[in-house]
Amino acid sequence: MTASPPTAVLAAQAEVKTSRGHALRQIFSKRSTIIGLIMLVFVLLITILGPILAPYDISKNVGTFFEAPSAKAWLGTDYLGRDVLSRVLHGGVTVVTMSVLAATLGTVLGAALGMTAAYRRGIVDEVIMRISDVLLALPLIVFVLLLVAVFGHELWLLVLLIGISHAPQVARVVRGVAVEVREREFVEYGRSLGASGTRMVFTQILPNISTPLLVEYGLRIVWSIAAFASLSVLGQGVQAPMADWGLMVNENRQSMIAGQPLSVLVPLLMIAVFALAVNLITDGISSHVARGGDA
Repeated sequence: MTASPPTAVLAAQAEVKTSRGHALRQIFSKRSTIIGLIMLVFVLLITILGPILAPYDISKNVGTFFEAPSAKAWLGTDYLGRDVLSRVLHGGVTVVTMSVLAATLGTVLGAALGMTAAYRRGIVDEVIMRISDVLLALPLIVFVLLLVAVFGHELWLLVLLIGISHAPQVARVVRGVAVEVREREFVEYGRSLGASGTRMVFTQILPNISTPLLVEYGLRIVWSIAAFASLSVLGQGVQAPMADWGLMVNENRQSMIAGQPLSVLVPLLMIAVFALAVNLITDGISSHVARGGDA
C-alpha cells in the first residue's frame, strides 16, 4: 500500500495549484494584455477570412503597375498591377502559420532539453548547455541564409531552421527555472517513491514552469515574425507568386518613388500589428512572473 504524501508536500502542491488558478485572471486584468488580445484576434481573422473575402485572385492583373487606390482596387495595385488588398488578405497565412509553427517547434525542443538538463544535472547538463552556447554564438539570419542557399527555399525547411535556432535560448531559460522547481519537496518526494525521470519532468516540473514557458513562447513568436519577414524582404523567404506580407515589401520597394506607398506600408503595418499583439500579451504574462506569479 502506497504511503500518503507528507503534509508539507501536499501543502506545497496545493499552493502551486492555487497560484496557477489565479494566474490567468491576473494576467488578463491588464489593459495592455486585453488590447494585445484584440489586435491578435484581428490578425487571426484577417488570416482565416482574408482569402475568402479577397476580391481578386492574388495573381490577377487588375490594372497597370502602382495605380492609386480606386473603386476597382481599394489599396491600389502593386508593381505588376495586381490588387494590393487581395494580396494583403492572403499574405497573413504564411506569416502567422510559419511563425507559430517555428516558435512551437523551438519551444518544445528547447523546453525538453532545458528540463532534461535541470533534472539530470551532471554531465548531461554540461553537454546540453555547452552545445546551446555554441549555437547561440551563431547569428540567426546568417545561419538560416547559409542553409537556405544550400538546400533551397522550401517553407518546411525555413520553419525547421528558425525553430531549431530558437531551441538553445529556450533551453537556457527553462533550465534556469526548472532547477529551482527540481529542489521542491513534492519533486523530491516523487523521486523517493521511484518515479521515473520522464514522469517527474512532465507531471511535476513542466506544470510548474508553465508561466515562464508561455513568456518564452510569446517571445519566440515575435522573433519568428521578425526572422521570416526579414528573410522575405531579403528575397530569401517566401517566393513569388505566393502572397506574403514580407515578400510584398521586397517586391514593391519602388512604390515609394512611384507614389503608391500603400503596397509597402499596409503589409508592414500588418506585420507590426501581429508582432505588437503577441508582445503585449507576453508582457502581461512576464509582468505576472515579475510580481511573483507561479514559477
